[in-house]
Amino acid sequence: MYETITYRVENGVACLTLNRPDKLNAFTSQMNREIQKAIKTSASSDEVRAIIITGEGRAFCSGQDLSEVDEGVNLGQMLREDYSPMMQQLASCEKPIIAAVNGVAAGAGFSLALACDFRLVSEKASFLNAFVNIGLIPDSGNLYYLSRIVGHAKALELSVFGEKVPAAEAKNMGLATKVISVEEWNEQVKAFAENIASKPTKAIGLIKRYLEASYHLSLEEYLKEEAEGQRIAGLTIDYSEGVTAFAEKRKAQFIGK
Repeated sequence: MYETITYRVENGVACLTLNRPDKLNAFTSQMNREIQKAIKTSASSDEVRAIIITGEGRAFCSGQDLSEVDEGVNLGQMLREDYSPMMQQLASCEKPIIAAVNGVAAGAGFSLALACDFRLVSEKASFLNAFVNIGLIPDSGNLYYLSRIVGHAKALELSVFGEKVPAAEAKNMGLATKVISVEEWNEQVKAFAENIASKPTKAIGLIKRYLEASYHLSLEEYLKEEAEGQRIAGLTIDYSEGVTAFAEKRKAQFIGK
């Protein structure tokens, strides 16, 4: 089904692994399309309650495979055809998405990690906004997400200087949800993802939706949207289970519906 990624589902978690390790998992047009397909599949599957995106080998993703970029190529068209649809698919997915950054995340690979909801980062991993080093601007939604995560001034600094950000520094500036040792990497990523998958999935989707809406709505408009969101959440099976579990003084067993 896939040639540039692998995809599997286990214990409610879909794991999407970029699988071009010999190229440091650099993007190709085919990989962009396959990521879109995998995210769409996950979003529509009742079995999937959380998604991991990670890389095979020693890199998360080194960005665009420049061997695919001919001289004189229309870079704007490439973004519109390959990257924008991928980023829109990620943004429209209301299931929690975890970037398991196992190695360097550079260029559009950095953008991919930024577009995820959580970033688990190996102690040996790093981020690099490398666009400026070849005379380009950060793309694939990079500045949109980066400025929201680290603020305007730090986003500008990372983008203009194009310097590597090691894992510890990424944690300090809010880029990393958690830094994990190499020895505990697989165990900790699995535990984190399965914990997220055990939570009320519909509520998480609504949290994502209305957090994004808060950036462009007035308070009055937002409060109306919020009330509708709470109405929807209140109709879920997980809400009924949560209330019952609270009354019975036990841990809720959510099913994601």
